Amino acid sequence: MLNLKKKMINYQKVLENTLAQIESHSGQRPSLLLHCCCAPCSSYVFEYLSPYFDITSFFYNPNISSAAEYDLRLSELRRLIGEISSLQKINLIEGYYSPDAFLEISHGLESAAEGSLRCFKCYQLRLVRTAEVARELNFDYFSTTLTISPYKNVEKVNEIGRELSSEFGVKYLFSDFKKNNGYKRSIELSRKYNLYRQNYCGCEFSKKDN
Repeated sequence: MLNLKKKMINYQKVLENTLAQIESHSGQRPSLLLHCCCAPCSSYVFEYLSPYFDITSFFYNPNISSAAEYDLRLSELRRLIGEISSLQKINLIEGYYSPDAFLEISHGLESAAEGSLRCFKCYQLRLVRTAEVARELNFDYFSTTLTISPYKNVEKVNEIGRELSSEFGVKYLFSDFKKNNGYKRSIELSRKYNLYRQNYCGCEFSKKDN
């Protein structure tokens, strides 16, 4: 009988291979537009990727349920970037806050379980805009910190990234940042920098579940 089970891709290994290729080519470092969902998730990813890329953080998260929460997460990301400047200069692009865009893609899925189609549409919404900006500003790569979370679907995030890379003509940096104790390290760095750690992804639906 044929085994029709889809083979799972080791995205951490894919990332390691990409970083090894970058390291083997001396010269100008590639530029990376990194979608950042919050400061705690970004902390480890900045630390991990800064030896290989010129990083620009892109804060675009229309899923966040209130302007106050949005501003708090953005200010914490801005503070983190300022405090780790000794590691490497990281630029910040602030996306516009457009909660209506999230509510539009969530219409009809308000009662969907966390981690289902509503979340996939949210990944898509944020990564599409990241890819658009990466193309507009001629970045070499784009990626997202979302894969550091044990609650996010890594396969779906990377699948969306792959499709958008083909559509927009910008290389996507595959990842599974929670691997190799990445998530654990993000908690350590959050404590070090005294970062605000939210207990929900940001949207009003996940907030109700907590």
